[in-house]
Amino acid sequence: MPDPMLDHPRDLPQVSALAQDPCLAAYSARVRTEAARCAIARGRDALLSGNPLSRDALPQWAAAEARRLATPSLRPAINMSGVVLHTGLGRARLATEAATAVAEVAANHSTLEFDLKAGGRGDRQAHVRESLCRLTDAEDALVVNNAAAGVVLALAALAGGKDVVLSRGEMVEIGGSFRMPDIVGESGAGLSEVGCTNKTRLSDYACAITPNTAAILLCHPSNFHLAGFVEKPPIEKVAELCRERGLWLVDDLGSGCLFDAAELGIRRQPTMGQRVASGAHVVIGSGDKLLGGPQAGLMVGSKEAIETCRNHPLARAFRVDKLTLAALSATLRLWLDGRREAIPTLRYLARPLPEVRRMATKIAKAYRGAAVVERGETEVGGGSSPGEGVPTFRAGLTTARADALAAWLRQRTPPVVGRIERGTFWLDPRTAEPDEVRAVCRILSEVPNEYL
Repeated sequence: MPDPMLDHPRDLPQVSALAQDPCLAAYSARVRTEAARCAIARGRDALLSGNPLSRDALPQWAAAEARRLATPSLRPAINMSGVVLHTGLGRARLATEAATAVAEVAANHSTLEFDLKAGGRGDRQAHVRESLCRLTDAEDALVVNNAAAGVVLALAALAGGKDVVLSRGEMVEIGGSFRMPDIVGESGAGLSEVGCTNKTRLSDYACAITPNTAAILLCHPSNFHLAGFVEKPPIEKVAELCRERGLWLVDDLGSGCLFDAAELGIRRQPTMGQRVASGAHVVIGSGDKLLGGPQAGLMVGSKEAIETCRNHPLARAFRVDKLTLAALSATLRLWLDGRREAIPTLRYLARPLPEVRRMATKIAKAYRGAAVVERGETEVGGGSSPGEGVPTFRAGLTTARADALAAWLRQRTPPVVGRIERGTFWLDPRTAEPDEVRAVCRILSEVPNEYL
């Protein structure tokens, strides 16, 4: 009977031999070989450290590594984190119509830049330009790959080599530690800082203008909120100043909001259409926030300003691909058709509390340990409405090992993401679909006793 233990590195099998183990039979040759090599390397390290191994350890390690290698790192997850637009979880969930449009365009050749009527080269922006103009009453529109790119492009095209005036109260840091002054610098424009953190007056802008000034930049503080002793001039006054001095007004609005957010119980914020009507030459918003579409930088405004941006070389570097355009075009059609309820982000924010409570109760009952259902708040997230949220009900799972339970749930298929507060693990179902609630209930019924 063979020795069940391995005592020396020379006892380790060849990679080719372990790769043929039945536990790896379901995987491709590449995965089998990589998994076997990894398991043997792990075994060698253990033996060299003086730790004998069971012969069963290597196939188990190889099988675990094969599962890891064969599982995409980018895959669906269940968001019960209590944040609707969770940047780490991909922000806005696409509407069914948008997801279908992406799949159809991805699986086929498409009319991305082909004019069917003329039989020649077309314009990829044509798929979204008219919709954006109709939704915002703008003269023209341009889409780039994200809002930060839109700011860089606008400033490079309209103020490159000259100066841009920006309030100190709007020098925000966006995700990934990128700061607005750095973004201005990358555009090739100089920065003229005005005002104070909490107060900037119209006179501050006026006094900062020099013969080398090309634009005033407004930046919506989308990831924080100032309250109390604060002041800033209405955009209409800033726009009037720009007209008098012959300057461009660039407005980085952030969320790309098209409607009155107060309808959903969150703080009212300016819409892209309102900012266009107020006199901004370029208004920039995100496609994957309150618009509810894919990541994109939406640029709308005057014909002259947008055309200048379109003709700048960076427009090519920042252009969007066919999949983004397919998703964005389908999402914009839902807005035009008055079908906001078909957009998941807006549907989740508007979901009635009794429905959320029923879902949370179902989740709590599925957990084999002690659980409670409590009222809470779902954050909007994504830098859309800082500090804002909507009421919710969530299931709190009692456990002595909240971190371990959270980690175990993240390793399931599909991964389940919640949050830990006050030592309790919470699952907020406001952002979940019914089939996801059923999946979570199934997973919770399988939680090992050690995590209860």
